[in-house]
Amino acid sequence: MLAKTGVAGAGIAVSDLPASPTVPVLRPLLPSADRLLPYLRRIDAMRLYSNHGPLSLELKARLAGALGLPADGLVCASSGTAALVGAILGAAGRAAPDRPLAIIPALTFAATASAVKQCGYQPYLADVDAESWMLAANQLIDHPERRRVGLVVPVAPFGRPVAQEPWRRWRATTGIPVVIDGAASFAGLAERPEEFLGAIPVAISFHATKAFATGEGGAVATRDVTLAKRSDQALNFGISGARDCAMASTNGKMSEYHAAVGLAELDGWPGKLGAFRAVAQHYRQVLAAAGLAERFHGAPDIGPNYALFRCRDDLEAGRMKHSLRQAGIDFRLWYGRGLHHQTYYVNLPQDALGVTDEIAPCLLGVPMAPDLGEKAVECVARVLSGRLAAI
Repeated sequence: MLAKTGVAGAGIAVSDLPASPTVPVLRPLLPSADRLLPYLRRIDAMRLYSNHGPLSLELKARLAGALGLPADGLVCASSGTAALVGAILGAAGRAAPDRPLAIIPALTFAATASAVKQCGYQPYLADVDAESWMLAANQLIDHPERRRVGLVVPVAPFGRPVAQEPWRRWRATTGIPVVIDGAASFAGLAERPEEFLGAIPVAISFHATKAFATGEGGAVATRDVTLAKRSDQALNFGISGARDCAMASTNGKMSEYHAAVGLAELDGWPGKLGAFRAVAQHYRQVLAAAGLAERFHGAPDIGPNYALFRCRDDLEAGRMKHSLRQAGIDFRLWYGRGLHHQTYYVNLPQDALGVTDEIAPCLLGVPMAPDLGEKAVECVARVLSGRLAAI
């Protein structure tokens, strides 16, 4: 049973709240031991555990096929952050002294800034478009710092894929490399690869919290096979063929064990994706009945692993969070209030960030899982609609 499903009152103390949520905001579901076993037995037989082993190569081929890419257009990585580092080193190399800046959106997870810093760039925070929640290429074309920019990293917010064409034009016009942080966008990329995949590399995360997951893992996806090869080399100590480090690099290869999870995940992917979308659809139905349909964001508009409720302002968001806590329902501001509010990044150079400041506190992540029950969805909806009715 859910604890305290009524609307929160004033003055409730933290000690009155549930010690742990009855409905977690995200409960990952990866392949079962039974589905993994045939792949694990192959690892036992081959005794190859990393360094582009047979399972990793098979996963690479199957993922490339699922994304409509050439066979060598995909590179498996040990994490989404490693994939982003490999894509940056492959596409742009390390930062040059005269172009030290990497423009990234303020509305993103800390991994974006971490990856560009690992490649020697100084993150520069730009604001996002109010409708798409993304960097807008046309708004950056005359950026006052453009002469010092060596890289731009658009982000797929909450798994909403980034279109290639505006950034292809940006790169052609400015000569500045672009790498897309695709994070949770695998489902959207696979659905419309002609729009979202191309010569600009997309780094994807396969973390356990993502819809398509290997536990830890990631990939670089691009139609530029030469760039994919450089990214692969960057993730293998700069080595390609001869045992010689020939470029800036790291160790970011995917292990065979994570590849085994990825292969088992692909085996069951259609069913898992369908389950996520069914939960999102049920959210839409019950929130529409409460007159709140326009407040909900879920698959296929964003990544299947997210369910977002958009509050009108920071004050309403605070009240909503209070009510959810009282009902034992977990929630997240997945990107916090923006990178510029995080301790390590608070002093980054930045543009005016009015849109990020307006929307980041209001995009409230509510429970989502492929096996989230209808009653749990309805309970969340009751709390959301009840809170609004009480205002």
